[in-house]
Amino acid sequence: MEAVIAVFALLFVLFVALGTYATVKAVGAAKRGVDRTLTQARRTVEDHTLRAKSFGRPGPAGEIAELRLRLRTSMRATQDALHAGVAEDASLKESLGLFDRLSAHGHELDDELRRLESEPDRATLAERLPQLRERTERIVHSADSLRWAARDRARHLADDDLDALSAQIDVETGALRHWTAAPGTPPPASWPEAPTAQGDGRPTWPDQDAAAEPTAQAGETSAREPQEPARPALGPPAARPSYPWQKRPRPESTT
Repeated sequence: MEAVIAVFALLFVLFVALGTYATVKAVGAAKRGVDRTLTQARRTVEDHTLRAKSFGRPGPAGEIAELRLRLRTSMRATQDALHAGVAEDASLKESLGLFDRLSAHGHELDDELRRLESEPDRATLAERLPQLRERTERIVHSADSLRWAARDRARHLADDDLDALSAQIDVETGALRHWTAAPGTPPPASWPEAPTAQGDGRPTWPDQDAAAEPTAQAGETSAREPQEPARPALGPPAARPSYPWQKRPRPESTT
């Protein structure tokens, strides 16, 4: 009885542990989904805000907003392209490592630009703007180079695969159109010709004519040869020649 209770207790603990693990995994997945949605929504709001600032604020403040928007757009597009390509091409892992190092510089520049948006000293902001513009251009250029290189590689691989597939299809279509008979294959049997009428009106097939042709040829050959005179089956015996040294035959005695 104690063994049965222990087994049931163990099963209960196992079910509780499995249920807890499943609940934690489900809550974690839901939390990650919510965080992803909130992050995407926050990025969208920030992008629209920066776009509005770049058009609505003249001077250095509007240009800084434009630099931030350009930097964020380029880095996000490169990140999405590399993460999508590394799943199909493992050689992009090195490029993804380089992008991670570039992202550190991009985040640092984005934080600095965010702080300068609220800078009240316009003269200092205008003085530092060329340096910020140059850094932004360098980071954006590097990110664009990685993104377009990954896209060109994916397109090149797709073109190579398409060329190989087209060559295989050409070979297969050529083999399908090659319907001539192979060497050594016997020709198909021909159909017999139509029957021809003989003198007595009976039809004769070509096979019968072919069978009768050797017989006719044999008859013609025998007709050409000279015929020997027929000898009688039974005739009188021929007289034997007599020689001087032979004895005369003794006459039969008569009684």
